[in-house]
Amino acid sequence: MTTEQFIAAKAVLAVKALYGADVEEGAMQVQVTRKDFEGDYTLVVFPLLRMSRQAPAATAQAIGEWLVANCPEISSFNAVQGFLNLSLSNIWWRESLEEVIADKNFGILPSTGRRVMVEFSSPNTNKPLHLGHIRNNLLGAGVSNLLKAAGDDVIKSTLVNDRGVHICKSMYAWEKLFNGATPESTGIKGDHLVGDCYVAYAKMEKEHPEVIDDVHKMLIKWEEGDKHVRDLWAKMNGWVFDGFEQTYKALGITFDRTYYEHDTYLLGKELVQKGLDMGVFVKDPDGSVWCDLTADGLDRKLLLRSDGTSVYMTQDLGTAERRFSEYKLDSHVYVVGDEQNYHFQVLKLVLKKLGFDWADQIFHLSYGMVELPEGKMKSREGTVVDADDLIEKMYQEAKATSEESGKLEGVPEEEKEKLYHMIGLGALKYFILKVDPKKKMLFNPKESIDFNGNTGPFIQYTHARICSILRKAAEAGARAGVAADAVLSPKEIRLVKLIATYPQKVGEAAAAYSPAIIANFAYDLAKEFNQYYHDTPVLKEPDAVLLSMRLALIDTIASVLRKAMGILGVELPERM
Repeated sequence: MTTEQFIAAKAVLAVKALYGADVEEGAMQVQVTRKDFEGDYTLVVFPLLRMSRQAPAATAQAIGEWLVANCPEISSFNAVQGFLNLSLSNIWWRESLEEVIADKNFGILPSTGRRVMVEFSSPNTNKPLHLGHIRNNLLGAGVSNLLKAAGDDVIKSTLVNDRGVHICKSMYAWEKLFNGATPESTGIKGDHLVGDCYVAYAKMEKEHPEVIDDVHKMLIKWEEGDKHVRDLWAKMNGWVFDGFEQTYKALGITFDRTYYEHDTYLLGKELVQKGLDMGVFVKDPDGSVWCDLTADGLDRKLLLRSDGTSVYMTQDLGTAERRFSEYKLDSHVYVVGDEQNYHFQVLKLVLKKLGFDWADQIFHLSYGMVELPEGKMKSREGTVVDADDLIEKMYQEAKATSEESGKLEGVPEEEKEKLYHMIGLGALKYFILKVDPKKKMLFNPKESIDFNGNTGPFIQYTHARICSILRKAAEAGARAGVAADAVLSPKEIRLVKLIATYPQKVGEAAAAYSPAIIANFAYDLAKEFNQYYHDTPVLKEPDAVLLSMRLALIDTIASVLRKAMGILGVELPERM
């Protein structure tokens, strides 16, 4: 039971006792008291006036007096017009802390019975993953973790765009310019080598625009199953898949199901034919197939080119149909940048026209692009920030900052290396996920490593600090526990109150598809702990009851930080 539900239930009893009226608990309006008023939670009295037949202030006064007299968990009240501000007693907050400690599943919400697929990453096999992919991957993994914590059955999926004109461009450049180069012969990671081919092709096309005709011929040969083209495609994709796997492993990204465009585009072609048969698509004189959406306020959407080759929309239709039929999904979340807003608007409309009712269960989690101080990244011009390079840079930044701060003095070298990686990745993940998905963001590696700001390393250091206190307490023979006569200070109550909101934050964040809500909750909790620890003795507390309670409180803070940061995919070290 949440605090709001508890107060609402007691208010129902108060109204019954005072006015003989029955009121549903759900009709009671309870909210956190505004900071400029005294109290913890506020009951809105206005809806109860028809039962009390009294003025708002008198009604609030009467209900407040009854609650204080009959509920030991409510210590005092003050009435401001039709608002009853209630202060909860030490009993309530002590029991709240005990409940959190006893609940091993604290922050994991009851099952919703919903099955949700989250698609993210979905890279092209013509280039390595870059900073934009990192935001996509971290957001997709974070949202998957969030929905799971909120009670959904989650399937993490990715669609590898492993065919099409863009793939043929890299293949064409490799044949013409790279003299049989391989990752082994060059020492270049496979996805990087193929990315170099893509950049080289862009320069070639700029100088010789006619080469695009050769690329289209290569795509047609691919769709016809030409052995030479298919063998080259399989070889170069293999290099890229090996490279992707290394990057995913470094980021801690995994998938439950991987789809490949070469497996799904034919399904899309079948749906295009179905649409033609139904009369919802049209074939132009040149043989291209379109869906006319002008009546829906959009335009005509190409579904098949005149040469019979497919486009992105073709395979997205086929993939969506396969997923809903395979998994009986209740919802499908596509984590894709806001540059594709129109694409997903069209996808839903086209699926509806094909008669799929589940089209309304598609949700496009549209997020803002990641930019650098020097501007927007462009793959074909080779101006992207490579994911592998960025991961290495974060490691180096973590190492430099840690050495400069002296925080890891005396730590063995092997442990230091693990911590540098943990801090670097924690900084990267937190910096990206603390920003609301809808917003564009500017990435600054050095700023993300700061041990004192709203950063991953600050929260990691807070957790390590708590673990250090608990170790020292254990060495001294002290034990954590909450005794029945333990009295919490106002600062401790503030911490318990903040901890108690965590399940609510999980639900709120899941509903908004925003890991940023969890990131900022973790920062607020870490910041509140540091202020508390600065002002309150823990290890030096002479009173055994208080010492045990404070150890239990900070141990709970560490546990909740691990849960929250775990949703973000951030590891918290025990030493730092």
